[in-house]
Amino acid sequence: MFLAIESAQEKLDLTSAYFVPRPAFIEVLCQAAGRGVDVRILVPGTHMDKELVRLAGRRTYEELLSCDVRIFEYCPTMLHAKTLVIDGAWTSVGSVNFDNRSFQQNDEATLCVQSEAFARQLTDQFMRDLDVSEEITPHRWDRRPLLHRGAELVAGLARREL
Repeated sequence: MFLAIESAQEKLDLTSAYFVPRPAFIEVLCQAAGRGVDVRILVPGTHMDKELVRLAGRRTYEELLSCDVRIFEYCPTMLHAKTLVIDGAWTSVGSVNFDNRSFQQNDEATLCVQSEAFARQLTDQFMRDLDVSEEITPHRWDRRPLLHRGAELVAGLARREL
């Protein structure tokens, strides 16, 4: 995943049911955005089975937003997809979440496919999902309630274990 993100040149669309990126992944996502890649991340909204994971992931939003990574929270129901599309040509679909548990502990599986046709199908679904999602803008993020900030701070302390 790290190398795929580093190789992105134009567009990167990531969907993750459990999004709690480690610092190295935050850095590589920000580097991609910094070199002009349109980085869009789709994560669950309020319909999530593990609120602690959601809060810990939200703790990373400020840094990602500050480097022009776009973040969307899916609204209708729980989101459980795990996909990555790079430059409309390379894709990853599987059980790998964007968190330490998936990368280090769980026995995860992902299928990597180099196919523009398959990438187009995943991108079309990603766009349909964005239509029913809320974008987290820096302005909106800065205005969130103090209680939310506190909960995210506390949950962020457990980030390495999630």
